[in-house]
Amino acid sequence: MESRLIIANIRSDRMEEVEKALERMGVERVNVSMVKGFGEYHNYFASNWLGNEVRLEVFTKKDHVEAITSAIIAAARTGAPGDGVVAILPIEELYLVRTGEKATAETFWSRSEQ
Repeated sequence: MESRLIIANIRSDRMEEVEKALERMGVERVNVSMVKGFGEYHNYFASNWLGNEVRLEVFTKKDHVEAITSAIIAAARTGAPGDGVVAILPIEELYLVRTGEKATAETFWSRSEQ
């Protein structure tokens, strides 16, 4: 099972557009969390340098990475500094907590994804 983990840190105000784009594509296995951070630009004059961001984690098959990544970038981009980053990581192994078993294509992906 060649799987990847897409991690994207994006502006929190762009999350709704990204969510709609992923929903239109039928993307499953998405985790979303609120995070704080700063990148190349940060406002030293502000009392808090950390901006509000959203972190998306998408488990997907290797052959879906390019389409999902492109959709995230297109929906999240404003053209201003601080739009975020997207990283792609290989998944060595994946286990299902409920069963304790190593995931396979049959046990992890929905019927429509197999």
